[in-house]
Amino acid sequence: MMTQQIIFTEVTVMDEELLQYVPDVHFEQIPIKNLVSNQEYQRNLSMKHVQKAAANFDLCQVNPVKVSRRDGINYVFNGQHTIEIIALVSHSRETPVWCMIYDNLEYKHEADIFANQMKYVKPLLPYETFMANIEADSDKHIIINDLVESYNLAITPSSTPNGICAVATLERIYDKYGFQTLDRVLRLLIGTWEGAPQSFSCNMLSGVARLVNAYGDELNENVFKEKVGQCSVKEIARNAKDRRPGSSGFAEALVLAYNKNSRSQRLPFDKLFTHKINKNGQEMAGEVE
Repeated sequence: MMTQQIIFTEVTVMDEELLQYVPDVHFEQIPIKNLVSNQEYQRNLSMKHVQKAAANFDLCQVNPVKVSRRDGINYVFNGQHTIEIIALVSHSRETPVWCMIYDNLEYKHEADIFANQMKYVKPLLPYETFMANIEADSDKHIIINDLVESYNLAITPSSTPNGICAVATLERIYDKYGFQTLDRVLRLLIGTWEGAPQSFSCNMLSGVARLVNAYGDELNENVFKEKVGQCSVKEIARNAKDRRPGSSGFAEALVLAYNKNSRSQRLPFDKLFTHKINKNGQEMAGEVE
């Protein structure tokens, strides 16, 4: 009997010690109209972000709103955009949201939590997001991955031979220009530099996508591989840096290499930034960076 009492006491003490690592909060469903988020430390509300998130609303992505209850008022210090997104999709500020409520915070403590809430949060890398989307059976990501693998390449977390780590750029090209353009970009780069790691950098991928989009069938793949292939990836990168920042400079450097010592099959330089077609075959403005 004494032994059982000692064990029970030890467990109780241990539980009390562990409770110091558990936030002193409780959860309630509170209508949005009863939440306030006008504190001075709050960032400005981005309606662009609210509208974009509302257009892609997923109930499973909704996190509890953090609330500090002071003087009977529910002050939101984490979740300002969340409540506006839900109000927009539900068409009502009567809609309740789950709130994690702190009853013992002062204003300065709220502001400190708000300022440092993301300080030690490790964001997902594009590669990690991409692979998770494949596990979620996302059609787009599976299509991109299958295309990459069809060229005996792999999507990788870092730069390696025959690997592509510029995952976000692959997605942007696919979204903006479509499958056929991305396919041609990979084919050109592989045929030119045979899988050298830096040939699949963000700027190189985007630069070639600009050429494919601007010139279409006017861009001869055999000429590209022969003429551009005479330059190393590093040489293209150096020339690009001397011209413009980012993929614009790479696109110009690639056109110069393509046109070098050629009287026929030259690509008109002015067409590079004036002629653009989207994945639906329509004229468009803007460029992939």
